[in-house]
Amino acid sequence: MTPTGDLSAAELLAAEESGVRLKRQAEVDGLLRLLAWCDLHSVDPQTQPGAVPHRLGGDRLVRLGGEGTPETSELCMAEFAVASRAGWIATSNRAAAALDLRHRLPRLWERVQRLDVEVWVARRIADLSRKLSRAAVEIVDISVAAAHDLTPGKLIELAEARIIEADPAAHRERIAAEEARIGVFARRRRPGDAVADLDGQAGVQPITLRLPNAGAVEFTTSVEEVARALADQHVPDDEDDVPTMDQFRARAVELLADPYAAVRFLEGLREPEATPAPAPTPARAPRRATVYVHIDAAVLAGFATGVARVEDLGPMLLEQVAALLRHRSIDLHPVIDLNAGAAVDAYEHPAACKERTHLRTGGDVFPHSASRTRRLDHDHVTPYDKDGPPGQTGDLNDAPLTRRHHRAKTHLPYRARQLGLGAYRWETPNGLLRVVSRYGTTAVDPIRTADGTLVGEVYPARYDVRYDVGAPAST
Repeated sequence: MTPTGDLSAAELLAAEESGVRLKRQAEVDGLLRLLAWCDLHSVDPQTQPGAVPHRLGGDRLVRLGGEGTPETSELCMAEFAVASRAGWIATSNRAAAALDLRHRLPRLWERVQRLDVEVWVARRIADLSRKLSRAAVEIVDISVAAAHDLTPGKLIELAEARIIEADPAAHRERIAAEEARIGVFARRRRPGDAVADLDGQAGVQPITLRLPNAGAVEFTTSVEEVARALADQHVPDDEDDVPTMDQFRARAVELLADPYAAVRFLEGLREPEATPAPAPTPARAPRRATVYVHIDAAVLAGFATGVARVEDLGPMLLEQVAALLRHRSIDLHPVIDLNAGAAVDAYEHPAACKERTHLRTGGDVFPHSASRTRRLDHDHVTPYDKDGPPGQTGDLNDAPLTRRHHRAKTHLPYRARQLGLGAYRWETPNGLLRVVSRYGTTAVDPIRTADGTLVGEVYPARYDVRYDVGAPAST
C-alpha cells in the first residue's frame, strides 16, 4: 500500500473513491455469504434422521424475512454469528434483511450489488417494508431502485411514503396505536442526579411530550412565537448574558404553564388604542399554511391512495394533512409550472424564482448534500456581472446552497454549470465530476484521451443532457 503522505491531491481523492467502493463491496460480499449460509440450512431439520422434536428444544425452520422469503434453520444463526463476531439476534436481523432484498426487493438488491446503494440503507428499507405483502412491496422496490442516487435520508423517506401508499389501512392502525400512547412524561429523578456530572438534574426536570402531529406543530409554533416575543422584550444589563433561543423557549413553556400570566404578557404586547373599549379579547388570527398539491391521475380516479409530504414532518396520509391544517388559514396559489422559468435584470433572485427552484430541487444542490432547509443562499451559478447583459438572474442561473457550500464554491476553484431547470454539473478543484438534480447526485464518467485531456462525458440516459466540454464553466 502506498503511504498516503506520498499521494497527490488527485490521487488521494481517487484512493478515497476506490476505498468507498471496496468497503461497499465488502459489505455486499458479507450479505452474499450470509445468504449462502441460509441456503445451506434451508432443509427442515425435523426431516433429518435422529432429529430432536422442537418441543424438546430441537431445531426447526423459521421465516426470518417477510412474506415470500424462504425459511431457514433457526439454530444455524448461532455459528454464523460467531464467525461474524456479532450476536445471534443481530445476525438474524441481518439475514432477514438480506433475504428480503433478494426475494422481495430484487431491483433494490441489484442496485446494492452494483454498489449504487449502501447496504445499511437497503437494510433499513427492507426492515421498514417487511410487514407488507409481497405484491405490495413491489411498489417500494420499483420506486427506491429508480431513485438510487438520492441521499440516504431522502431515499428512506421515499420508501416510507411508498410503504404508507402500499398499505394505508395498516398505517392508519399504526397512527391509532401511537396516538393511544400520547401523554406528557416527567423523567423520574434518581438518587444522585442532583450532583451527577453526566446527565444530571441539578435544578432541572426533563419532560417528554408525545402529541399528535397537529397538536405538536401547534404547540411548538406557540412556544416559538412566545419565545421570540420574550427575546424582543429582553433588555440585558451589564452583567446579564444574553440568553440563547433555547433558553427563551424554555421560559416560554414556563410562561404558558400559567395561562393567566401568558394572557397578561401577550395582552401587554398590543399597541394601546386611542379609546380603549371594554371588548372581549379577540381570538388569535389563524396561522397560515401554504400547500402545494401534486395530484396523480390514478389518485383522482380513485385507483390509488394519495400520500403527502410535509416539510420537516415527512410523508402523511391526506387525513393527517387535513388535521394539521384544521386551525390554519390556507393560502391558495395558482398552479406553479416547474417546467417554465423567467429572468430579471437585477442581482437578487425574485421570491417566485426562489420558490420554483426550491420546489424543483428540494434544497441544497451541492453534490451529495442532504440539506433540505429553505434557509439557503441562492447563488448565481454563472457569476453576476453588473456590467453584463440583461437577464442574468433567473431560474436558469439559480443554485440554492448552504452558506458553507456557497463559500466553498466562491473561494475554491470549483466549476459549476446549470444544465437545465434543477440540474447542475459540478467539477471539484481536483477534477471529480458530479451531476445534481431531482434524481440525486450522480457520478459522471469522463472520456479522456491518452494524455488525460477531457474530451467528453458519459451521463445517465435519464438526464438527456448534451454538455459541450469546451464551453466555459463558472467558478
